[in-house]
Amino acid sequence: MERVLLVGVNLNDGEDYITSLEELGALAEACDMEVAGRVCQTLEAVHKAFYIGTGKVDEVKALAQECDADVIIFDNSLSPMQLRNLQERLEKPILDRSALILDIFANRARSREAKLQVETARLQYMLPRLVGLHAALSRQGGASGSMSNRGAGEKKLELDRRVLEQRLAQLRRELKEVGNERKTQRKRRAKSGLPRVALVGYTNAGKSTLLNAMLDLYGEDMGEEQERHVFEKDMLFATLDTTVRKIAPEDHHAFLLSDTVGFIHKLPHNLVEAFHSTLEEAREADLLLQVVDYSDEHYKEQIAVTNQTLKKLGADGIPMLYLYNKSDLVSPDDVPGLAGAAPEKFTEHLPVVTESAIYLSAKKRIGMEELLGLIEKKLSGGYRECTLLIPFTDGRAVSYLNENAVVYETEYLENGVRMRVNCKSEDYGYYEKYLEG
Repeated sequence: MERVLLVGVNLNDGEDYITSLEELGALAEACDMEVAGRVCQTLEAVHKAFYIGTGKVDEVKALAQECDADVIIFDNSLSPMQLRNLQERLEKPILDRSALILDIFANRARSREAKLQVETARLQYMLPRLVGLHAALSRQGGASGSMSNRGAGEKKLELDRRVLEQRLAQLRRELKEVGNERKTQRKRRAKSGLPRVALVGYTNAGKSTLLNAMLDLYGEDMGEEQERHVFEKDMLFATLDTTVRKIAPEDHHAFLLSDTVGFIHKLPHNLVEAFHSTLEEAREADLLLQVVDYSDEHYKEQIAVTNQTLKKLGADGIPMLYLYNKSDLVSPDDVPGLAGAAPEKFTEHLPVVTESAIYLSAKKRIGMEELLGLIEKKLSGGYRECTLLIPFTDGRAVSYLNENAVVYETEYLENGVRMRVNCKSEDYGYYEKYLEG
């Protein structure tokens, strides 16, 4: 396991540099590295040539030798010049926050689309940094395609700017094809008329756990040939691939629920750009469910990062519910209306529901039924309740409503089928001719 030294800068700009450095450590651990030490410098502005002060560079070099660090990681994106200069002075492999996140994504990508997106982002990162990246990238495993079998550093030695640009052009063509396939899938799902709900939020907030909980309780049976669960683990960026599943609870409207890639502070711009087609699932949703790790003391900052990223994607105008997950891990005093509740009976008081938020625990399956009610309330503007008398000659209408509406009552009469349903407004207009009375 590689040992790493983390380097941060406090610019007195209001940003919590200590938390950011702690998160960098969690990212390193997610990449199977051991944090050997941390060092930080307070500056008015970053040094143009070295990011940190020249005297601090020598201090970092000495500390890296003292703690036997194999790699030095900086808690921000380094310019090509800074990376080159630091590489020469420190004489050890250098990574910045962006490269580390890209490394994690490369190791976690599973689907063809995710691998293409990650490799695109990595090559875009590499292009302006060709000089000085040899040692920094020699430790990183490859991504997809032609870079999958050897380390990126080894591959870098064989590539010049022209070849990189050719590879990028090829990747963009392949991503366009995959993007077109995703658009076709979205159009097909749109034709189903089912509302689209997307899980968004900071990485490791519990989105995948929530999706699996909903699938266990209300998911449509997909048969043995397809695994309906998604991978979940208590780690940053455990899953990258967008998953869409049909949630079809009894006596509630069915909807499509998608799990998207998590966000993080200082998420590399190239990565957001590369994953744009995947993140369109959030932009085209009818409702967003922002999953928040309520047990994290920095949850407010994480909400702000998520909202900023959604704004960049053009998804900030979509209705949203806040899901304060892991509420069972906090004090009752921190949950609205539960101040003074006995800690040993705390979970009996959960979930707590407000107009646009719910305090729950996806892992313990607390609050799932109440969440369904909130989702339905938010989506209810497009539904109408009515009683229809459908003639036996239109059996297709009966089948359609059984599949796409909430059916409260069905009665077979001499002159047709009487159904009391809650259906989409457009379906109400289509079947209005069958309205009873």
